[in-house]
Amino acid sequence: MPGRDKLMQFVRFCIVGTVAAAIHYGVYYLMQLFLKGGVWLSVDYTVGYVVSLVCNFFMTTHFTFRSHVSAGKAAGFGFSHLVNYSLHIVLFNIFVAVGIHRLVAPVLVLMVAVPTNFLILRMVYR
Repeated sequence: MPGRDKLMQFVRFCIVGTVAAAIHYGVYYLMQLFLKGGVWLSVDYTVGYVVSLVCNFFMTTHFTFRSHVSAGKAAGFGFSHLVNYSLHIVLFNIFVAVGIHRLVAPVLVLMVAVPTNFLILRMVYR
């Protein structure tokens, strides 16, 4: 893949990632707003993640990698996001445990998880 194509693929990945992150954070934020935080932080975070995951799969397949949906890609995407979710939930809970505000922690998690997920997904869509 020529350099320009790789760069454009990464730009599309960033666009999709931004939309998926906004969906994730939006669902999480709304749950926090209505449920007032508490012991269910990880559940709220997970619900947001799952909602964004479904949207992310279709956007990543069609827009980022210009591919078609298949069972193999869904399985690879699911595996990459199992790894990604594990990273998310561990970092999220660490950040909250050390005193980072529950509404800021998800942003910090994304700074670590997004580059990691891109590398995994490049392997899935090759």
